[in-house]
Amino acid sequence: MVDPCDSMGERFLGILCSIPLDNSSSRIIAIDLDDVGYDGYLTPSIGNLTELTILNISKNKIRRTIPETIANLRKLTRLSLADNCLTGTIPTEITLLKNLEYLDISGNRLSGSIPPDISGLRSLTYLSMSNNALTGTIPDLTGLWQLSTLDLSSNQLYGNLPYFPVRLTTLTINRNILTGHISPVKKLKDLSWLDVSYNRLSGIISKDIISLPRLVHLNISNNRFTATEMVSFSGEENPPLQVLDAENNQLHGHLPANLIKIQNLSTINLAHNQFSGPIPQPYGNKLERSWRILYLENNFLSGNLPPQFITRGQRITGSLARNCLVCPIRIPLCQGGQRPISECLRQNHRST
Repeated sequence: MVDPCDSMGERFLGILCSIPLDNSSSRIIAIDLDDVGYDGYLTPSIGNLTELTILNISKNKIRRTIPETIANLRKLTRLSLADNCLTGTIPTEITLLKNLEYLDISGNRLSGSIPPDISGLRSLTYLSMSNNALTGTIPDLTGLWQLSTLDLSSNQLYGNLPYFPVRLTTLTINRNILTGHISPVKKLKDLSWLDVSYNRLSGIISKDIISLPRLVHLNISNNRFTATEMVSFSGEENPPLQVLDAENNQLHGHLPANLIKIQNLSTINLAHNQFSGPIPQPYGNKLERSWRILYLENNFLSGNLPPQFITRGQRITGSLARNCLVCPIRIPLCQGGQRPISECLRQNHRST
């Protein structure tokens, strides 16, 4: 068998070896074979590469299971097995790789639960297990105190949200079967991106979530939330939120007037809810200035449009269809028609 550290040429591109300062043998310290079309599997002999610090074989056709001998790679700082055809469970031995800073096993066919001891990987800054078939609850991950990105989306995880590592900047747990309240997220003061869409979360979206000091993107769509708690913002308190997507929940009552107080907000999706009453007149002023995307279709809104919706409606992307609004069909926002007024009257009666 040819030793890649003693050979040269294209055959071993993507393999990095150490340069010994004495008479010792050169050792493989990095394997980077991202998207090269390999078809095969990881054998237990991978555990013999004990000097390995980087193993990246993403975007190939690697099959079978992750071998338990991966636990021997104690010097690994980066492990990426993403977008392959790996099956089986996540081996608990992976929790012995204490130097890992980056772990990506997304886009495979892994099943079973997330090993609880993964919280012992204290050096992790990036963790993605998305797009698998993982089940069970999300374990306590607060021990991952350096973690900034956590992606558990598109699995079959269920149960209530746990408390998360406090330094998270990106949290994506969409497309699971998670239930309960969103309140544990309010402790994440560094969070800039939150996606909990397509779950079964319920209750109130509290002001503590909307006013997180660094939150820019909030997607809570396709859940069972019933209300948003809004407060007035001014000066330094104003949150940096730019995108609010709350489509397809059970939000009811009048549209939240205080959305206009969030100065950086430019994209709002409140479609497919149970909002009733008129569109607040101040929404028209935001249409003239900073709002670029506004979806309010499939609610029970009624009355006349703020005048800016008529004069400036062509400069915004969105829809007001399937409400009970006085909505001129020549305006692009109004295309798609309105409900019979009787449907909105029934909804208003239920809300009172």
